[in-house]
Amino acid sequence: MEILWGHKAWLKASAFYLRYQIFVLEQGIKPTDEFDALDDNDRIYGVAFIAGQPVATIRWQLDSPSQLHPDRFCVTKEYRHQGIGKTLFTELEKRGIAAGCKTSLLSAEMAAANFYQKLGYKIVSKPFYEDGILCVSMKKDLLETNK
Repeated sequence: MEILWGHKAWLKASAFYLRYQIFVLEQGIKPTDEFDALDDNDRIYGVAFIAGQPVATIRWQLDSPSQLHPDRFCVTKEYRHQGIGKTLFTELEKRGIAAGCKTSLLSAEMAAANFYQKLGYKIVSKPFYEDGILCVSMKKDLLETNK
């Protein structure tokens, strides 16, 4: 597996392809909700490739100088439960720490909350709907768990 980071057009296209397949086609999210103003030309995407094919992606930004905000994370069905998502998230958190982040805050689908809890995230909100899917906010202290 190779993980590439950046905002070049071909990498962004790989991330968008995965997001369209998983969020729009698989989960039924409207394309106008999935692809938003945060998908600008400077946004950083991480894409995991296996044998040259994109299999997982994540988009990230900073909520503040010390808080990482990962989002739009997904793994294709055939590659789930193989540690790819965990590896992608671990690499993202390392990048966040290098950028000065102390915490990470994300919006998690309820169906994925257990995955994030295994990565050290804690639920910090009541359930809410985002793009028609039941979610919760989850937070992690990056400095405490990545020593």
